[in-house]
Amino acid sequence: MPSLVLKLVLTPLLVGGASIAARRWGPSIGGWIVALPLTSGPILFFLALDQGPAFAAAASVGTLLGLAAIAGFAAAYAVASGRGPAVSIAAASLAFLSCGIALQAIAAAPFLLLVLLVSAAIATVVGRLPSARVGRSGTPHPAWDLPARVIVGTTLVIGLTAIAPRLGPVTSGIVATFPVYVSVLAVFAHAQDGRLASLGVLRGLLSGLFGTVAFYAVVHACVVPLGVGPTFALAIVVALSISALALRRIRQATTDAEPEPLPEPA
Repeated sequence: MPSLVLKLVLTPLLVGGASIAARRWGPSIGGWIVALPLTSGPILFFLALDQGPAFAAAASVGTLLGLAAIAGFAAAYAVASGRGPAVSIAAASLAFLSCGIALQAIAAAPFLLLVLLVSAAIATVVGRLPSARVGRSGTPHPAWDLPARVIVGTTLVIGLTAIAPRLGPVTSGIVATFPVYVSVLAVFAHAQDGRLASLGVLRGLLSGLFGTVAFYAVVHACVVPLGVGPTFALAIVVALSISALALRRIRQATTDAEPEPLPEPA
């Protein structure tokens, strides 16, 4: 029940807040906000309380691998972005699924190696995205826009987390990281403000994911020896510190140069 309440309360706040932030400060800021572990973090906290620290440490492996699948999601969306939001989100979702299946083969690798591989995957994709700065949207938004985003996001979160427990611990961790919030932000931005706006969301997301990687690294390493409370407090501090550096870099990105064209899908 606490998890369901969390989804019903936190999802509308996060989707709505990120959407408003994106309108005011640009799509990259919206993407950065939804990169924070504001949903998966609390869910992992409840798992630690209900199932024990060892279970939470094991679940963090699947969640970490899911961040690499998000990098695949972003890469596929970027490549397909010239074909419109519907094709882009379909390609991105398929890429996430494919990456998630493939990544399960390395779930037993040393955790530090997984952290390095996931970080490298995120860095590679964010380095390939267009670097042009996309500012706040000047497009007027209809009255139904924000409620629609909230409804779509909440429905997806509840649906995905309902089926995840049937898939096993590692697979569940990967499925739980499906980028629901960024999907909503990117598709709406793409439809209303164009391709570069959606790619700005993805750039902000990937830049913020380094803090999320650190969050799960701390949980995995510390939750058994230190306990639930101290570990999650430490993980929050570390994640916010790294995410703050990413935010500073995003806000300092002032270039308006035309980005290099993305490769067309095969």
